[in-house]
Amino acid sequence: MPNLIVLGTQWGDEGKGKIVDLLTDRADVIVRYQGGHNAGHTIVSRGEKFILHLIPSGILHPDKLCVIGNGVALDPHALVEERDMLRNRGVTVDKNLRISDACHLILPYHRAIDKESEKFRGTRRIGTTGRGIGPAYVDKMARIGIRLGDLANPALFREKLEQNLAETNYLLEKLYTTHGLDAETIYNQTMALADRILPFMDDTALTLHRAIRDGKALLFEGAQGTLLDVDHGTYPFVTSSNSSAGGALTGTGVGPTAIDRVLGVTKAYTTRVGSGPFPTELINESGEYLREKGQEFGATTGRARRCGWFDAPAVRYACRINGISEIALTKIDVLDALPTLKIATGYEIRGKKVDEFPRRVEILEAARPIYEDHPGWSQPTAGVRNFDSLPDNAKRYIARIEELIEVPVTVISTGVGREDTVIRQDPFAAR
Repeated sequence: MPNLIVLGTQWGDEGKGKIVDLLTDRADVIVRYQGGHNAGHTIVSRGEKFILHLIPSGILHPDKLCVIGNGVALDPHALVEERDMLRNRGVTVDKNLRISDACHLILPYHRAIDKESEKFRGTRRIGTTGRGIGPAYVDKMARIGIRLGDLANPALFREKLEQNLAETNYLLEKLYTTHGLDAETIYNQTMALADRILPFMDDTALTLHRAIRDGKALLFEGAQGTLLDVDHGTYPFVTSSNSSAGGALTGTGVGPTAIDRVLGVTKAYTTRVGSGPFPTELINESGEYLREKGQEFGATTGRARRCGWFDAPAVRYACRINGISEIALTKIDVLDALPTLKIATGYEIRGKKVDEFPRRVEILEAARPIYEDHPGWSQPTAGVRNFDSLPDNAKRYIARIEELIEVPVTVISTGVGREDTVIRQDPFAAR
């Protein structure tokens, strides 16, 4: 059985949760490798809807091991709330969840800095969720971060907390002219959660190494999307971690030779949340239709997503950056009633035709999509489970996407349910 990375190829919200949940039956270990609780995966299982922010989607399968890797920024309160929610709904969260002792913690002062700095930027706001993820990663890179393992040593945790808060309070009070935070209060609040979190703590890199050695199949679950990657996305309108395939390695401690395939999840159109350039955005009735029909509202924040036509150069770029071997195309059913569809095949930028996705945000902001029209199919695809049963125009639309992004579409989602899926080729199957 291969080890598979599943990640988003656009600006997130591509439907990764459903695809991971679908493929979990074929895996032994499901691993989350980056991001924080600013991401949300929506899963419909047996007609019941679950929204997960930190715990891997495989948790709905009690016989699977779920791992939160060292690349994840972990908010102790958010983790405990999510665990309690799952347990209250009858989901097992026990020895089937392991969390890296090297996860950096998101603490109240990270949230305070996140919100105040975003207000301070004015028109240069990034569109952050204000949940402290960015500042936690800043501390990680500044080598002053507090990690999960530090909670096992209360004296060390207190010492690090007091040192960090002295600097953070100065920033909050002098630059942002707001109130500082109390170290003792944060210490007590966090340590009150420690006994509920530390039983899950593990040297997860070693655990994953042993699983690979024993022939287990691993499924690596990304959050956000490639175009939000801090290095390869539309910087600075990005997240604060590597949501691309490389993050699966650094975020877990698994080496590159252990990865067999990379499955990119791609929506049949394009959406984006927050600020930043979006060449194919539709600020008209078509965009509103996609938003309402596709229920394009954030699983974490509830924010309305910006919607637009499929952007082939953007997805082709993501395929190249990640070494994507195959694509899962989601939400094809949202397009059912549209008489004409458009695909962006390139851009016009300052009078020149450009075929590839620009890396520099100021160039992308000037990009105007070059479209080709495709006839709609005016037939329902919702719930279709066999490729031959799809309308001919839907098949042609998918074939053109494959041609433009230079990667085959092997999975097609035709609805929110796990069973509403066309599997042309199992990503875990031997080849």
